[in-house]
Amino acid sequence: MARSDDPDHVGALHGEALLDALTDLSAPDLRRAVADGSRVQTTVLDDPPTASETASWWSTLTRVDQERLVDVAPQVVGSLEGVPYDVRDVANRTYLARAAKRIDSDGAAETSESAMIGQIQVSLADTAPGDPRKELLTVDLRGTGRASIAIGDLDTARDVTVLVPGMFFTVTGQLHDWTDTGVDLYREQATLTPAADALVARTVSTTGAVGSAAGVPTVGQGSGVAVIAWMGYRTPDLSNVMSLSLAHEGAPRLERVISGLDLMRADHAPRVSIVAHSYGSTTSLMALATGRIHVDSLTVIGSPGSTIAHSSSLAVPTGQVFVGNAHWDPIAGTGYFGTDPGSKSFGATVLDLDGGADPVDADDVFRQPRGHNDYLKAGTASLHDIALIAIGRSDLIQAGTSGDGPDGRDGSGSPQFLVVRPQDLALRD
Repeated sequence: MARSDDPDHVGALHGEALLDALTDLSAPDLRRAVADGSRVQTTVLDDPPTASETASWWSTLTRVDQERLVDVAPQVVGSLEGVPYDVRDVANRTYLARAAKRIDSDGAAETSESAMIGQIQVSLADTAPGDPRKELLTVDLRGTGRASIAIGDLDTARDVTVLVPGMFFTVTGQLHDWTDTGVDLYREQATLTPAADALVARTVSTTGAVGSAAGVPTVGQGSGVAVIAWMGYRTPDLSNVMSLSLAHEGAPRLERVISGLDLMRADHAPRVSIVAHSYGSTTSLMALATGRIHVDSLTVIGSPGSTIAHSSSLAVPTGQVFVGNAHWDPIAGTGYFGTDPGSKSFGATVLDLDGGADPVDADDVFRQPRGHNDYLKAGTASLHDIALIAIGRSDLIQAGTSGDGPDGRDGSGSPQFLVVRPQDLALRD
């Protein structure tokens, strides 16, 4: 049996027992127990305690113990769903700074680890006047790495969106871009929210009804918006792009993010949405089919297919699953991994992405997204509709058609999935 006071044995523990053991260790023993490559680190990153277990444990600690854990075991604290988001941000930035200092002191040439650190630092530092706050929620420098950055205030936001990336996305190559994408979505949502709220107010004053009774989705509690640019799972490369193995690994990680948010905001729940691109859509559909998490809307864009046959199997309200397929996207509509979410048989709402004037505000004109990586770019009809869905105003979007092509596909004439080249997909700018 593992002894909680021995750093060499703490790594064999899990759940509440692991958390309690970490608290009992002296600072030197704790530092040794959570060192890079240790069993404790692996457990916390890959099979952590639940958000409920973590929150209960954290709330019982004294302030002195909390500060000691942040200082001595920052990556452990920063990785745990159930620890307050601002504390995780401090812990993860501390870990990142120490990792960068260690590499600098070694004087070695740039490694994959140092490249990841640089990409995360740039992603956090790249802000313009008026931009929202950023919080670092995930740092994992093993292998190709994992990271996630929150844009906006997760503690108070009324609408929270989780962005899930697809194939060929890595921390080193695309985290900065994915964070910028999150900022673009944040800005679009923040711009649309006041106008959408004014429409709700007019509806209430005219009909006396709110929420579904007025034909308008019920809003979350809080104010403002937040977006999580989540790169919290390993996405496939050329060696495994035809396999579902990484989707199976990524789905539980996404579940933990949603479960943590539900717990942290239990007394003032926000509206939670997932926006998933490419292989990330397959991963997200798997997560939402387990029944262990629930979100208020799901939008999949450029999806290579679903292992789930119908949207009714997802833990998403009826009518709140949406699909976006750009005309020249070689991935969307292929159904390579199962059912095409854009087909009639799946039962989702297909977005009309033809562009043109906004029917709500004729002063706004949006261009049609083209290609696999165009959906979330500023100025596209797709980004506009995705933002409306994420703030609970899917009633303001225009739906397209589905199942018009042969075999129930969208009829877009997309190229075959099997002949797509990495250079057609990997770059977004």
